[in-house]
Amino acid sequence: MSGIITLNSGREKSLLRQHPWIFTGAIKATSGKLRNGDTVEVQAANGQWLGRGAWSGKSQIQVRIWTFREDEGIDDTFFLRRIDSAMQGRAALVAERKVNAYRIVAAESDYLPGVTIDRYGDVLVCQLLSAGADRQRDKIVSALRRLFPDCAILERSDVAVREKEGLLPLTQVLHGEVPEEVVIEENGLQILASLKSGHKTGFYLDQRDNRAIIAGHAAGQEVLNCFSYTGAIALYCLMAGAAHVTNLDLSEPALALARRNLALNALDEERCDQLNEDVFKALRTFNSQQRSFGLIVLDPPKFAESKQTVNKACRGYKDINRLAMQLTRPGGILCTFSCSGLIAEDLFQKVVADAALDAGRQVQFLSRLGQAGDHPVASSFPEGFYLKGFVCRVL
Repeated sequence: MSGIITLNSGREKSLLRQHPWIFTGAIKATSGKLRNGDTVEVQAANGQWLGRGAWSGKSQIQVRIWTFREDEGIDDTFFLRRIDSAMQGRAALVAERKVNAYRIVAAESDYLPGVTIDRYGDVLVCQLLSAGADRQRDKIVSALRRLFPDCAILERSDVAVREKEGLLPLTQVLHGEVPEEVVIEENGLQILASLKSGHKTGFYLDQRDNRAIIAGHAAGQEVLNCFSYTGAIALYCLMAGAAHVTNLDLSEPALALARRNLALNALDEERCDQLNEDVFKALRTFNSQQRSFGLIVLDPPKFAESKQTVNKACRGYKDINRLAMQLTRPGGILCTFSCSGLIAEDLFQKVVADAALDAGRQVQFLSRLGQAGDHPVASSFPEGFYLKGFVCRVL
């Protein structure tokens, strides 16, 4: 029998709006001997049934709701239906863009909390980041094997957030044979993705649309691509006619893969430098050298890991945008991003505006950027909107 979670009076409101998270402070009582990942029933203080979810006794988010339907069990067919529904939501994108790498399941935004599934050619890469997702691994794999019988399955649950769930980082092959690298196709380009050791699940699929938008500003420009990783933006810019691109990243293995991506697309390596250095330090060096660029891209890693670090993160974003603006030629373009979910879009815009004041430059916001369409945001889960960016004209 499932355990029962009873909420404090008044704390059912978010669940009635179908938000999937229940924090520790909302819980009045629990019944039964609960183990991490157990399926539990959630009820209001008055006994009203609210949802069925996964228990996580180690986390501040103690329940993540699987379903708000009382007649829906958490069995094999549940995961089959949810994953199939998510895949149908991507069908038009896959057909229109002719891509072979995309997100199939975006966790809470596809109503599968803690479950991320990306496809890279004939390999599916999963991240199971919550106790409930970890407990349901076998059912998830069974559903994937039925829906994608020709695909191998790799688990990349190797991120620190699992520790908050009382789980260890984990990387393992769940089905078939998984190569170290695959070649993905995106907007006419071929890009190597490192599945077993690359960032995220191997590549930044969420920036697909933004890469094309950035390339629209690249013709004839000298481009500085900060936090370049394996150089996908450089490929786009060079194909669009950039005069020269400098990839800047702290990871030498990432830059080595960027060099191979140039060769894979028959692009002139002399038009692209690979600079292995800390971005903050390099920008300060460029400023002292009075270097300038017509297009600069800032796509840093997540600066805000918790609410306690938001202020520090904003200082980091402000500093790096100020440095980049000082390097942007008058009338040039700065494309700047934040992937910190805790940094709201309006706050990020304010930080960029403050950076312009400190840089002594005027900035026009030309357009807003976000995550690609295969990374949807459920109406009941606004936290799913994490990637925000701006195309800025720097005067």
